[in-house]
Amino acid sequence: MRVGIADHLGWAVVVTADGEHRVVDRRRIELVEPGLSPAPIHYDRGASDDATIEALVAEVRASIARTAGAALDELARDLPAPVESVHLRAWPADVPTDLATLRGAPWEARADAVMYRTALADLAAERGWPVAVYDAKRAEADAGALLGDRAHAVLHGPRAALGAPWAKDHRVALAATITGS
Repeated sequence: MRVGIADHLGWAVVVTADGEHRVVDRRRIELVEPGLSPAPIHYDRGASDDATIEALVAEVRASIARTAGAALDELARDLPAPVESVHLRAWPADVPTDLATLRGAPWEARADAVMYRTALADLAAERGWPVAVYDAKRAEADAGALLGDRAHAVLHGPRAALGAPWAKDHRVALAATITGS
């Protein structure tokens, strides 16, 4: 089973496909517990100091480990076969680690998304699942190139077969499982 994840701030769309690119599971999962800021670096700029933000980021990361970890464990239990790979949106390799830099442009607009993606990559690695990354802007086109004439049926067919919701995030997550990387 290949798992494609299209993350957002605090939640994600997860699509699991088999080796024939058939969707065997799709779900929305929460990535952080209710009551916590889903974007502690970007939105909590009014905090008085870096130490306060560092504590909040640590709290959110711990919440991601609990919440997303439980969601991934539940997914694995529900699947008919073991997870072979997890496909995540790519993040820049040169993201700084110090909070002062992350809170400034251009990083503060991306830092929270990177936090989620790296946390999901860590959770997948803890479970022994290989992680591949994908370019969200190119995933559907890349999958289409690999699938050829089958592209529309594979990427859009699940809406007819499964019903709503089946939106762009679902297609991108599915496409990511096809392209690998």
